[in-house]
Amino acid sequence: MRRPHRAVLAVAAALTTAACAGAAATPAPRTPAPAPTSAAAPPPVVLLDPGHNGRNAAEPAAIRRLVPDGRGGEKACNTTGTATDAGYPEHAFAFDVAQRVAARLEAAGVRVVLTRTDDDGVGPCVDERGRAGEEAGAAAAVSIHADGAAPTASGFHVAYADPPLNPAQAGPAVELATALRDALRAGGFRDSDYIGRDGLSPRADLAGLNHATRPTVLVECANMRNPDEAAVVSSASGRDRYAAAIAAGVLGFLEREP
Repeated sequence: MRRPHRAVLAVAAALTTAACAGAAATPAPRTPAPAPTSAAAPPPVVLLDPGHNGRNAAEPAAIRRLVPDGRGGEKACNTTGTATDAGYPEHAFAFDVAQRVAARLEAAGVRVVLTRTDDDGVGPCVDERGRAGEEAGAAAAVSIHADGAAPTASGFHVAYADPPLNPAQAGPAVELATALRDALRAGGFRDSDYIGRDGLSPRADLAGLNHATRPTVLVECANMRNPDEAAVVSSASGRDRYAAAIAAGVLGFLEREP
């Protein structure tokens, strides 16, 4: 049986005392109890991780520093990323898309945290990026990248940690990856024809995923070395299409969460 709240017991005791004082006593004026209020639920938090950074190439010693890879080994802190043949860099693409995704999520009532807030720094390292979702209390974390494969290769893929190292990686991360895959398809983008399967890519070698304890995925939006896809990622309208699809996938995942 559920016990009465302490405040309810206090009111009952006061009423009993007043009754024992005798019927002739004049009752005190009754003050209406304040209406109960309920605090609004805090907005969900989403971590966005724009891949690489604008000054990584200028600080080779910093980004070559070895950090834990999350599976008992080590790997480089970060890399410079790739670029189109015309020189449009992955770090700039990732940061621009992340800003566009953030704007859409914030308009939908989501609080967004970024692993970097400009495109003129170094790092952070991949292990820090992987832990950032936990530090932010994120319901979902998405690392945004573009690939640098052979020019004939094309399409997007969404990577998640496999084999999983914790419950978030075992189930929710796969659900997040699937939601993003479906949203990218709905946005008119094609599954990768050179890595993964059905637009999904289980990976054990990505430290940013291995260190994650919140649902975390990495989206390789396109192959920047493919001429057709390079044209899309290099255009503002193309980046906006990627952002719209990623935001839709994140919101779809959040709607399914309890």
